[in-house]
Amino acid sequence: RLVPQSHKALKTYEMLQPGDVVGVAISGGKDSLLLAKLFQSLVRYSAIPFTVRFLAMDPGYAPLNRERLLFYLSWLRIPATVYRSDIFQVADEIADAPCYLCARMRRGFLYDRAKQLGCNKLALGHHFNDVIETTLLNVLWSANYKNMMPKIVARNFDNMELIRPLYFVEEKSIIAWRDFAGIKPLDCACVVTQQKVDSQRRNIKALIESLKTVNPNVEKSILRSGENAYHLAVALGKLLDHSDSSPSDP
Repeated sequence: RLVPQSHKALKTYEMLQPGDVVGVAISGGKDSLLLAKLFQSLVRYSAIPFTVRFLAMDPGYAPLNRERLLFYLSWLRIPATVYRSDIFQVADEIADAPCYLCARMRRGFLYDRAKQLGCNKLALGHHFNDVIETTLLNVLWSANYKNMMPKIVARNFDNMELIRPLYFVEEKSIIAWRDFAGIKPLDCACVVTQQKVDSQRRNIKALIESLKTVNPNVEKSILRSGENAYHLAVALGKLLDHSDSSPSDP
């Protein structure tokens, strides 16, 4: 199911165009490692000619976690360039909401390095469950409707687009691949959240599981609400005569 679901997202949202140079971002977690392996195959057999670059960021991992990242890149034969930053330290020192700041800084760092590698697109490993959980997190905790769109135009980087090829891939399928491959990736190597017993996302996961007992299709309904918002944003962009065919990165 992994390959058909990723191909569905690529085709549905026209994520690839001839001549694209796609930077695949790798954190060392199961999602990004799978994404990298999918793109290794895709670039060889796709009917759309494109180029792929693999980049990994060490945002301040403990030495053991950095070693694990390098080991799995080697084990899976992913030729990634690894960049070091101090994002973990900065987020921990100055932010009341370190997770939010960390995510924004990591995104900007990856955009910048992808541009240096000549990329016009950056692929991230967010999957189906990430999308619906983020939607509910924003609604219930932030009182707004922001979701992970499948394709967005970078606001601060010219000619750069972000794509999420795992948009339709469920986390359970990725876990099955991880177990089949016999690897134990960096599911969470953050030095900040390691100290926290609970998390909002864990609560959201439990809420969704509870809702599924009442409505088995609740996950698809949440995803479709985000898709409807995406298509509305695209339609409004065309109505307002924007030059871009997809909404901007929030």
